[in-house]
Amino acid sequence: MQPEGALFPAVKRIGRHANRTGDRQDSGIDSHRRCQGANGGHLKMRRAIIIVIDALGVGALPDAADYGDIPECNTLGNVARASQGLRLPHLGALGLGNITEVQGVPPVAQPLASYGRMMEVSKGKDTTTGHWEIAGLVLDQPFQVYPHGFPAELLDRFVAETDCGGILGNCPASGTEIIERFDPRHVATGFPIVYTSADSVFQVACNTDVVPLETLYGWCQIARGLLTDDYNVSRVIARPYCRTEMGLKRLSGARRDLAVTPPKPTVLNRIADRGGLVLGIGKIVDIFVGSGITHSVHTNGNAEGLQLTLQAIRNQLDLTSLRESRTTTDESECQLIFTNLVDTDALYGHRNDPVGYGRALEEIDRAIPEMLNHLTDDDLLVITGDHGCDPTVPGTDHTREYVPLLVYQPHQAARSLGTCTSFAWIADTAADWLLRLRSAP
Repeated sequence: MQPEGALFPAVKRIGRHANRTGDRQDSGIDSHRRCQGANGGHLKMRRAIIIVIDALGVGALPDAADYGDIPECNTLGNVARASQGLRLPHLGALGLGNITEVQGVPPVAQPLASYGRMMEVSKGKDTTTGHWEIAGLVLDQPFQVYPHGFPAELLDRFVAETDCGGILGNCPASGTEIIERFDPRHVATGFPIVYTSADSVFQVACNTDVVPLETLYGWCQIARGLLTDDYNVSRVIARPYCRTEMGLKRLSGARRDLAVTPPKPTVLNRIADRGGLVLGIGKIVDIFVGSGITHSVHTNGNAEGLQLTLQAIRNQLDLTSLRESRTTTDESECQLIFTNLVDTDALYGHRNDPVGYGRALEEIDRAIPEMLNHLTDDDLLVITGDHGCDPTVPGTDHTREYVPLLVYQPHQAARSLGTCTSFAWIADTAADWLLRLRSAP
């Protein structure tokens, strides 16, 4: 990585989440068309697009050992080596190879995007913690984890309130492994398969030929109500699957994440409260429990997530059909498009499949040119990760890593951003770009 002193001229380091260089410089943003909120003048729409490549880490953080991770963790670098090189010409042109060593993706002398990496300040290495910090909310206390399974008194309450008859599992496990292991007993009894991981998750897996989706979702809602206060679990995840001719298949499009409501407003709330649109693509609406989201759509994997993001950029989505319950309009002078691409994490990182992970990155790379072709001077594109999940190191869980940062605005010179000391750099930048807002102190 190049020295940390240069800052992207189109965005400004703001508040306590500034780059460790510490200097605040003029952003260079042409602000004459900045959104003024719902009651402002007739201005051309300004947009920020944040794409989170789930579990894309670029090297162990200094405190990785505190989270059980080894210094060799580097999701992107190790995936590239295990794949004998990656073909990522478009992400490479943006500057991905300037952030860390990536076999097959050399650094470029004149990247199209400003580039750097970000540290996570919050305590944790899970999806909720990472996305909340990206949105400007830093957690001082980690969510509770259950490396030995959940306590009996909690599971007794879950069984009683769901009337499910009993549970199977109750152990940390890979989702693929545990449904193979318990499916015969699940089919025989109808009992849900409950499991966790090194992260703060209560996962409920059911074969949809045995337990209907709506029943599974209802059980998860009950679990969500139980897992607050002392239990302090970040997410309850519904994990439906079915049997096909090829074996058991997880139904990713029907997965549902039930997170806890963010304890404080995020940049999403600030944008929405000022009359902006906030479109969540993928599991974004679940991660924030709808807080600050005006429109949302779930996805059935990265291909659909990429296609929907492109349609959003091209203004081709039917936003009326995607309204959240409190939303009354589909028009605004500023918009945040917030996409999570989950396959790198769910299909490949947790399953220790670096080659599949590399193919997923190459799929994302192929979608980049058309996105860039439809961006205007009123658009700001940010590509990042939320944590690591190195499929080449022992274990199947997330890894505590730096995440990459690529920031692209048409016709703006690119710079090295160095190491930003919080994921909240993105919240500050999006707020400044859209509304001249600042993160809460």
